[in-house]
Amino acid sequence: MHMKTFPTPVLTRDDVPAICRELTDVTSVFNPGAAVWKGREWLMLRVQDRGRRSWLVPAERRGDGSMQVLAHAAKIRGLEKRPEQIFHVYDPRLTVLEGELMMVAAVDTDAGCRLVTSRCVSNDLSEFEMVGFDASGDRRNGVLFPEKIGGRYVRLERPNGMSLEGGPTSGDAICLATSDDLEHWELEKTVMSGRWHYWDERIGSGPPPVRLDDSLGGGWLHLYHGIATHFAGCNVYQGGVTVLDRDDPGKVVARSPMNVLEPRQPWEFMGQVPNVVFPSGMVVEADASGRIGSDAKVRVYYGAADTVVGMAEATVGQLVAECE
Repeated sequence: MHMKTFPTPVLTRDDVPAICRELTDVTSVFNPGAAVWKGREWLMLRVQDRGRRSWLVPAERRGDGSMQVLAHAAKIRGLEKRPEQIFHVYDPRLTVLEGELMMVAAVDTDAGCRLVTSRCVSNDLSEFEMVGFDASGDRRNGVLFPEKIGGRYVRLERPNGMSLEGGPTSGDAICLATSDDLEHWELEKTVMSGRWHYWDERIGSGPPPVRLDDSLGGGWLHLYHGIATHFAGCNVYQGGVTVLDRDDPGKVVARSPMNVLEPRQPWEFMGQVPNVVFPSGMVVEADASGRIGSDAKVRVYYGAADTVVGMAEATVGQLVAECE
């Protein structure tokens, strides 16, 4: 099952208002985080200006399905005090944890890529407060679980141990880390590795995991991206799905042998980085009791060709059925 996609992007550079001098007539918008917070469906966009600098800009999905990009960029208070030279803050992932909207983002520094965790302190997502900066190693694709497990905060991340040809550092494993305070993290184990010669040779987490109803085993539904590197002249970014154990999310219960999302539209094939679908935000419509059962609707927001934002739809049952 390939997720249902749409013939046009849901957000393009033309949807970003003139926020400031740098964010006027921007180059691209992609790789959004997504979450429902205080009854509103939010996205945090990665917007790139013509100087190829990345900005975090919030947007909201309205009840009629339309998107509104807000006329301000988000700031992370406290990040300016870090001793590293910071070049870019990008690829945000949003999680509602203990009633607060949390964001984990990648930070390119002169020492390598780092992860910053922050808490939203404004109703319009204009301001966040840094709660942790992980300087322990080069890593990316950090996603927070929406609740503690075993009394500790839990995060998935991707250590960067290799370089893509002509591109940034990358990795072929998703790992589990835990923390008591969201600031100091301990790397626990490797959750899953890339499968060489197939669609997901190099991998990284997509949106934060979602806990399934007990009727589906009560595990964690987790989307991830995979990179097929064996095509001559290009890498192909795709999306797949796993189910992680409820009590030990470092254990994979099931994993999709095939992708559930791949480049098919012209705007997914062509752009700043061709042949890319990059799932980074997911909203699941729970029922009135908060249950996420088989028929729950799923919206996945993804970056396409590092240029625009696409949306894909499925049900939880369809995604779980893709795993084995």
